[in-house]
Amino acid sequence: MGELVKMVVVLSVICGASGFVLSNLKEYTAPLIEMQVLTYEQKPAIERIFAEMENDPVADRRRFEIPGRDMPVTVFPIMKNGKLAAVALEGFGQGYSGDVSIMVGIDPQRDALIGISPAKMQETPGIGSRIAEPKFTDQFAGARFQDARSKADGGKIDAVSGATVSSGAVFQAVSGVLANYGAIKSDILKTWKSGD
Repeated sequence: MGELVKMVVVLSVICGASGFVLSNLKEYTAPLIEMQVLTYEQKPAIERIFAEMENDPVADRRRFEIPGRDMPVTVFPIMKNGKLAAVALEGFGQGYSGDVSIMVGIDPQRDALIGISPAKMQETPGIGSRIAEPKFTDQFAGARFQDARSKADGGKIDAVSGATVSSGAVFQAVSGVLANYGAIKSDILKTWKSGD
């Protein structure tokens, strides 16, 4: 009986120590993982939307709380002549092969889209992956918020033929970004002075 108690105690200590190490490892690696996502996913997507930037939107990013939501929204400012010219926000939609991450550029003076760019996706090559092609993404450039939906839903954007789920993921991501932007627009304009 004493042997059994000893084995249970040793196993409990090993499990407790392993849990402690894993929880600390997660805390230690979280900032490193975030920096990798910023550097290799979000920043390239922002650069595909905005050809000219005076600032580093990743370095200047801010997080905004939205009442009733668990996660804060990260906003990437695009500055020109020292004033806010645009913002980029990331949205997510459920694609055919998992989550699709879309970076959305917004002009706060006109309340219109500047463009979109996939930040991360795992859609089927040659089918769902066509949501990253200019033929689809360029349709969002200059679109008013109410027009940034598929034609089937009353918008002005043609979905990718044969990639209904993937196209739907993009529309879902853009819609989520626009809802978040609407909730925090005044805070964004207070944080960064807007251009005239």
